[in-house]
Amino acid sequence: MKGKFILVIGPSGSGKGTLINHIRPLFPALQYPKSSTTRSMRANEKHGEHYYFLSREEFQSRIESGDFLEWAEYGGHFYGTLASEVMPLLDGGMTALKELEVQGVRQLQKKIPKEELAVIFVNAGSWSEMEARIRARAPISETELEKRKERYQDEMNFMSEADFVIENHSGEVDAAKKRFAEVVESLIAG
Repeated sequence: MKGKFILVIGPSGSGKGTLINHIRPLFPALQYPKSSTTRSMRANEKHGEHYYFLSREEFQSRIESGDFLEWAEYGGHFYGTLASEVMPLLDGGMTALKELEVQGVRQLQKKIPKEELAVIFVNAGSWSEMEARIRARAPISETELEKRKERYQDEMNFMSEADFVIENHSGEVDAAKKRFAEVVESLIAG
């Protein structure tokens, strides 16, 4: 039996990371394919543990070889998911979960059969709610905030295409964690 690839999508600041971290101990068999990137490694990161850090040339070569299931360029750096990180898991009947952007989800929808894919959208509400969360996390320039607003609108347009929507409005994180865990459990159970 084929496995399932669960994609978690939602605007920046919607709480995707919080929900994913909540379920990690609940479903120890869940697999988390790593991304590849051309950005520099940060002090607390290790190659192969957090990301696969590739040179721009190597990344480009692997795009041309068809090694990526999906890839995109953000902030001058490439990010992508190698087929070798996902396909053996699905072929082995395992369930994998990954946080992605709309662009990546659209690419995957063309490459992985619908019955092996599930998209969970995390909705944290209006732009004003999101802006407050983003500003509370770290200092941000008005230019970067405007880019996030544009991406927010694109992501919100995608919400109707998702298989599941988790409402994660301010002050309701416990309910969102519970619902997210229920959805993931139902997908693992098949």
